[in-house]
Parts: sequence; C-alpha cells; structure tokens
Amino acid sequence: MVLATNLGFPRIGAKRELKKALESYWSKGISKDELYKVGAELRRINWQMQLDADLDHIPSNDFTYYDHVLATAVLVGAVPARYGWDGKSNVDIDTFFAMARGNEKVGAMEMTKWFDTNYHYIVPEFSKDQAFKLSGDRPMVAFEEAKDMGITTRPVLLGPVSFLLLGKMKDGGDALTLLDKLLPVYEQILGKLAAAGAEWVQIDEPCFVLDQPNAARDALKKAYDRLSKVSPKLKLLVATYFDELGDNLEAVFGLPVAGVHIDLVRAPQQLDAALKAARKDQVISLGVVDGRNIWRNNLSETLKIVQKAVKAHGKDYIFVAPSCSLLHTPVDLDSEKSLDGEVKTWLAFAKQKLHEVAALAEAADGEMNEVKEAFRESDSAAADRKVSRRIHNQQVKDRAKAVTAAMLNRKSAFDKRIVAQRKALNLPLFPTTTIGSFPQTPEIRHHRAEFKSGKITEAQYNDFLKKEIKNCVEIQEDLGIDVFVHGEAERNDMVEYFGEQMSGYIFTKFGWVQSYGSRYVKPPIIFGDVARPKPMTVEWSKYAQSLTKRPMKGMLTGPVTILQWSFVRDDQPRSETAKQIALALRDEVTDLEKAGIKVIQIDEPAVREGLPLRQKNWKDYLRWAVDAFRITASGVKDETQIHTHMCYAEFNDIIEAVAELDADVISIETSRSQMELLDAFVDFKYPNEIGPGVYDIHSPRVVPQSEMEALLKKAAKVLKADQIWVNPDCGLKTRKWEETKQCLRNMVGAAKSMRGLAVAAE
Repeated sequence: MVLATNLGFPRIGAKRELKKALESYWSKGISKDELYKVGAELRRINWQMQLDADLDHIPSNDFTYYDHVLATAVLVGAVPARYGWDGKSNVDIDTFFAMARGNEKVGAMEMTKWFDTNYHYIVPEFSKDQAFKLSGDRPMVAFEEAKDMGITTRPVLLGPVSFLLLGKMKDGGDALTLLDKLLPVYEQILGKLAAAGAEWVQIDEPCFVLDQPNAARDALKKAYDRLSKVSPKLKLLVATYFDELGDNLEAVFGLPVAGVHIDLVRAPQQLDAALKAARKDQVISLGVVDGRNIWRNNLSETLKIVQKAVKAHGKDYIFVAPSCSLLHTPVDLDSEKSLDGEVKTWLAFAKQKLHEVAALAEAADGEMNEVKEAFRESDSAAADRKVSRRIHNQQVKDRAKAVTAAMLNRKSAFDKRIVAQRKALNLPLFPTTTIGSFPQTPEIRHHRAEFKSGKITEAQYNDFLKKEIKNCVEIQEDLGIDVFVHGEAERNDMVEYFGEQMSGYIFTKFGWVQSYGSRYVKPPIIFGDVARPKPMTVEWSKYAQSLTKRPMKGMLTGPVTILQWSFVRDDQPRSETAKQIALALRDEVTDLEKAGIKVIQIDEPAVREGLPLRQKNWKDYLRWAVDAFRITASGVKDETQIHTHMCYAEFNDIIEAVAELDADVISIETSRSQMELLDAFVDFKYPNEIGPGVYDIHSPRVVPQSEMEALLKKAAKVLKADQIWVNPDCGLKTRKWEETKQCLRNMVGAAKSMRGLAVAAE
C-alpha cells in the first residue's frame, strides 16, 4: 500500500513554548529539568498530532533545543577544544548552548544559512586530526519515548557525508577525508536504534541537490555500503530535498538502501529519471506537499503525480510525503482565529499538511471515498483563488512593465558619488555606525502589545516611541558614534513591519517559524500584487534626525529580503513579485531623501540565501535580484549615501553580483569567521566602502576593545583606511542595553585607536 510519511515537524510549539522555555533557562528562570520537561511535552504533542493524522511513518529525533546540525556535531563528539568538553562523558546541554551562543568566556561557533532557507545552522568545525566519538543518546532516547506512546517512529539523522560537507576544516584540507573516522559512530547509532526496534531510519543527505565532485559521490557510496550492513532488520531511507538530484541522481538511487526521498515541489522534473533509476524493490518517497510554503495543496493535481509513480513503480514502493521537513512552516492554521476567512481557505500549515499527505496516500491507494471531502474542499479553494479579484492590481502590473534601464542606475559612478558624499557627511576615518536595531526591551514589547490590544491609543503609543527614539539618540551621542540609527522601536520585525504597510499582504498571529535557536520569525504572506499606499518610515526617520546634527540613517529592508522572508504567492514568478516590492521601496527611498535623510540603508541579508542551489540557475536569479535592489536604490542624488547589509553567508561565488548592487557601503558579518568572509571582497578588489563586523551580536558576552582592534587591523592590512567602516555584525534587537552599550563603547574605542594608527602611519 502507499504509505503516508513525514520527514520532520516544527519543534517550536504552536504558541512558541520552546522559545519561552529556552530564554527562561538561559536567564536562570527555570532549571534544566524544567527545560527538559517542556521539550518532552512538545515531542509528545507532535507525535500525537501526526498519529491523529493517520501517518504511517512518524519521525523522531527531529527535535532539538537549538539546531539539528549542532546536535549532530555534539552527538558525534565534534566539539572544539575551547569549549572544555572532557571527551569522555556525553556532551552536556550547557556546552551545547555555549557552542551555539557563546558565553562570558568563549564566543559562539560560526553560523550560516541552511541551503536557501532563512533557517541558520551552526557550522561544524573539523581538523586533520579530528576524532569522533558517540557522545550522546538523543536519537535512542527519543525513539524510546515515542515507543512508550505506542508509536514506532522513523528516527531522523543528518547523513555523515552531508554533515562533513556542511562543516569547515579549520586547518585546511578536505573534510571528506574524515569519513572513515566518522562512520563507526554512525554504525553505533544505527546498531542501537535497530536493537531498540527501529524498522526504518531516515538519513538526510541534502548536499546531493548541490553540484558535487566525484569525490563526494564516492564518499556517499562508501558510507552507505557500510551503513546498509549494520542490521538486516533496519531499512534506510536517504532523504534529499530543496532541489533536484540532477547528476547525482544515479549515485543516490544506486546506493544499497531501501528507499530514497526526492523533492517534487521544487524539482518536479526529476520524477521520470527517478522512476527509471530506482530498483524494483526500492521505495521512492515522493515529496509532493510543499514543506517550504503555506499554500493549500491542489490535491487533484498532485494525485496525478502520485498515480503516475504508482502505475510505474507499484503502490508497495511509493511513499507520499512533504517535500522536506515541515520545520519551515508554522505549526497549526487552526490557531488563527482572526485571519481573513477567504485567504485562510487557501492556506495549510504543518498540521494541515499532514492531513494532505494522508489524503493523497489514501486516494493513491484506491480509497478515494474515504477522502473525497478533503479533495472537494481542495478543488473549491483552488478554483476560488484562481479568480479572486483581491489578488490582482492592474496599476501595479502596468508600473512593473514600465520599468526602464535608466531606473536601474545611479546618476554617477561610485568614484564621483563618494566625493560628494564625503563632503556632505564630513565623517572621520573608520566611521562608526550600527546595523539598525537597538534592544527591543520588555517595555517596548509591552507597549506594542497594549497598543495592538487597544489598551492605549495611537497617540500614547507614538509618544512612547518618541521617548525611545530620543533615548537611542542620546545614547549614541554619549558613545560618540558617527552615523546614527533611530533604533527601530516601532518595528516588530524587519519584514513584517513593511508588509503591514503594503497592499497584497496578510498576516498571521501564530505563524512563527524558527530562524535559529530561540529566534523565530513570523513571515507575512504575499497573496496579491504589492504596492505602497503611503510612506512607511519617513516620519520616524525625520523625527530622529531632528534630534541630532549627526547623520541619521533611514532604515529599510530590501526587496529580495522581503521576498525571501515572506511566504510568497506561487501563481506568478518570484522575479515579478520582487520587482513590485522594489518599486514600492523606491518610493520610500526618494521620500526619505526629500525629508532630509542623507544616509539610507537597504538591508539585503537574503540575497545569498535566495541563490538557486544549482549553479546553472544562478545567472537568471542574480540578474533579477540585483535589478530589484537597483530599482530600489537608484532614484536618489549622488550626495545621498546608500548602505546595504548582508550577514551569515559566503560571498566568494557571488561577489560580482554583490558589486553590481552598487551600494556605496556594504556591511557584512566577519567576527565569527575572524575576517575570513572579507577575503572575497579583497580578492575581488571590491571598489566601494565596507563595514566588516567587529563583534558577534548573537553572543551575550561583552567583547573587549582589544579583540575588535585585532579584527580591524586584519581588515586594514587588505583594505584602504578610507574604505573601512566600523560596525557590529548585525542588528542589536535581541541584546540587552547594558551589554550593548559596553560593546559599542569598546567599538568606538577601537575605531579611534585605528584612526590614531592611520595618522601615525602618515
């Protein structure tokens, strides 16, 4: 029979229970046992929800208190020496958190984006003499927990080859050379799971949707030749997602494993090749329900795909599944009591997607009568959405068609603009600034909640915000920062804030997804054509500028980031939606300039994130992504300085596109990588100005001035002094004021020290 299966479920809880427990534990508000109790209850709820949806394969070990890649590193004993693990006992939770967040003694490990999602993972660190050791029991404990509920789960592991490919060798070399050392640990884990009664184990190897050399395919074969022999009772499912297997398809289906999962939402074209490549006794898991977006599945159309596979391969060797783990979707649409009724009928969150999977499996198995109501509702929603007048705005479409090449270019080249900007701004060498946000205190969150619930008036709320902005300005004056920000106290989220003020958007109350650790975001939903009815940030920036003679940055989120960090309509190309957002933001940029704002930052941290996973698709994406930024930024005078910010990504392979953005100043994350990410800009001879982040804002530690100076000295060896800005890695929204002020004071001190060195060198 066709089985209904799942690859993973959101771990955060429908009401963000995990976030609350984590942050309470970190602030010493609850004990370790209380934290574990919350985790156990969330796992129980998730398993029960999937059992109630009639899934045949329910995952376990998809839960972690921070990140599944970090959890894998800890499980196999890949703990850098600086974290003080003795190498003998299991790694404890506080060491786990220190690796993720840092502490007062040591900084956090490097963090970057999980493929082309907004989820961040902790990058494993390896060395040539790396030793691996089974250093935890998490997969086995979770399996036994579910077993106690009467559920034989399908444990999930990050595969050994992808784990190595996702990590970094700190002393050079190829991480795949460590495979022989790593495999015995995986063999131990699989042996223990088999002994506990596991029937299937899902091993994720997502790196094989990327372009890979033969060495990676050879490593994959070596790994599964060994792992498939651990137990004759254990069936292995190798899971891939986010794109097509492409030239890796035959290698993956050629593995001696019981099944392979493929993503047919992002790469439907690979089904025919998969049907041809699979052994007759090899399961093909069809990822046909979108694990990355919130639109309701068109069950009738999807069933055709499943039926095609069943006809070609046999129903006993077909699984129906989401395209990837449901980690990237909100938990439960049923929680949304006030969401627009019409749009709500077009949506499905993680819980609802489980029922879609089950309905497709039953229908494909010949039990259509059992699920005919689900299909009727799906057909009705698809028909309604197709003809809804709320989606289309002809004025927006006409404006997008009218974009000209001139609208993509500044009036002058950078070398002329920078002369005008330096004269207008009169900044010192190594000018200091921050990335935009300042701490969102409990008081700010309280007032926002009071305003949204109607307990205080808009006038009262605005008076409070003005006091917060005034406080931010005074703090920056005291610290001696050169280019100010207003602190963004009025903003709940860097994307949601803008979406709330543009047409074509709708918002949820509980639509949270995990970005990293306890940092969750609530992506807005773009369901129609996007426009800006009125200015969004101008009054706040204008007010902030009135409080100081220092330049005040206008702060905007860029079009590609707004696109990437929203749930985007799937009925037109993403490039078209990006252009619509860019035109709306262009109006905001020019209005800020008219209001006297001389520095405008357009954050684009998601440009690298949106890059297609296969290199053959890069050119088209980068063209429209760069064009969207340039449409946004190019309507201003030469004297107006355009900044952008990008963080937690590798830039080497897209540095030409980054330069094509033609921002006057770009700030990037470099502290966790010890300025390593700066190499791309140096090798390319990036012509504009750069702000390499000098301290990691995700760690609670106060970074001493000496550390910041050391990083700036590294930067000064490869960049000109008049090219370098001084700033933190990212926004300061999640930090507390006490540590923020100390770090910024040290940052200003480091900049002043560098100015002194520059003067002395002359």
